[in-house]
Amino acid sequence: MDKSLLGDLDSLPEEDKVRMSAMIEQLQIRDSLRMYNTLVERCFTDCVDSFRRKSLDKQEETCVRRCAEKFLKHSMRVGMRFAELNQGAATPD
Repeated sequence: MDKSLLGDLDSLPEEDKVRMSAMIEQLQIRDSLRMYNTLVERCFTDCVDSFRRKSLDKQEETCVRRCAEKFLKHSMRVGMRFAELNQGAATPD
């Protein structure tokens, strides 16, 4: 877990720190699963046209690969931009 997320929790009692850490970790897991599910649903919908076979044909496979790469690059860029904005909004204590 990112230690910067817990930086403001130093004044809390130890048991509250542990509870908050667990909550933050659960939120991070939930967000990761949500992103994965969105990726799968979007790329499947955009790329898979028929159910003739158990496996993807070459065109579908290429489409899914490109879709996943674009989605992940976009998600990383958005995350980096939020981090940049968050650093700019941080105020010294």
